[in-house]
Amino acid sequence: MSLTFHWFLPTNGDSRHVVGGGHGTPATVSGRDRPPTVAYLSQIARAAEDLGFVGALTPTGAWCEDAWLTTAMVSQNTERLKFLVAFRPGFVSPTLAAQMASTFQRQSGGRLLLNVVTGGESHEQRAYGDFLDKDARYRRTGEFLQIVRDLWEGKTVDLSGEFLQVEDAKLARVPDPVPEVYFGGSSPIAGEVAAKHVDVYLTWGEPPAQVAEKVAWVRALAEKEGRSVRFGIRLHVITRDTSEQAWAEADRLLAGFDPETVKSVQAGLARSESEGQQRMLALHGGGNRDGLEIHPNLWAGIGLVRGGAGTALVGSHDEVAERIAEYHRLGIDEFVLSGYPHLEEAYWFGEGVLPRLAAQGLWRHPFAERPAPAAQVPFAS
Repeated sequence: MSLTFHWFLPTNGDSRHVVGGGHGTPATVSGRDRPPTVAYLSQIARAAEDLGFVGALTPTGAWCEDAWLTTAMVSQNTERLKFLVAFRPGFVSPTLAAQMASTFQRQSGGRLLLNVVTGGESHEQRAYGDFLDKDARYRRTGEFLQIVRDLWEGKTVDLSGEFLQVEDAKLARVPDPVPEVYFGGSSPIAGEVAAKHVDVYLTWGEPPAQVAEKVAWVRALAEKEGRSVRFGIRLHVITRDTSEQAWAEADRLLAGFDPETVKSVQAGLARSESEGQQRMLALHGGGNRDGLEIHPNLWAGIGLVRGGAGTALVGSHDEVAERIAEYHRLGIDEFVLSGYPHLEEAYWFGEGVLPRLAAQGLWRHPFAERPAPAAQVPFAS
């Protein structure tokens, strides 16, 4: 089985420094920003497509551009790249969401993937008019996905749930193919939702031992439901010709973190209701710059200024390929990656790491008629 790689569309802006934001924190950036225009995001998307990434994740929240609208526009400038659209199920009706997904599939040629984000921060949810607490949001997500999946199967749906009610709901045209559903969450109720409704369970980039525990946990829950799920991981990446070059780049990014910004971001993230976010904070001690390599080639520095995914694979192309193989042995088949800037870092990974994985039989270019990238990297000194 070939591993699947996805890239990231920075709809909150890009830079040669780390762009913060997420989980209730303001978008911050040190240095010159690249606005998230359709032209620039399309440039990243085309590069990802050529290099062999299957899809591209877009975030959701008040700190970035709307994922549905942005990807609908960017999709017109690409041919085969899929779009892993993050959306929050409490903000639109399930019938409308199912219809939107069906339309996206037809207009894009079947290139939609859905990343369901329940929403970990009550204060941000309230800004959108959602006043449920965290556990209730997860229960609503379960009802939402039940309705959406039934509609996608062509069923007429009548449901009067704890939170959602639909009557005689039916799609005029079902999506073909049905979009796969991606989902993450570290709380017990998140595991229950994943086991019942999702295709791919995503975890943030924790050390392998912790990832192994999550995989075993969700797999066991899914088996009780008579289902199986695939597993993916969300990571940043800094890969170079040599380990020394990669760590020098990590040090450069770290040097750009203003201490007051780090302090402010960490204070905001400490109030997060997200269990996954608290697990990310624990990896670097809530702002400690020392000991940021928490596992060989796994660096927690990104999480000092950014909410959500806060770790990066750092090392030579061989070392990064080694870490990917290590996660794969734990059951991870999909990797959702990003790097700063997203355009250049896509090439570093795509032309440096993917050929090494191909040589090991772990990856092949998803578009068979296109050759795998050569084992060389632009921008090399």
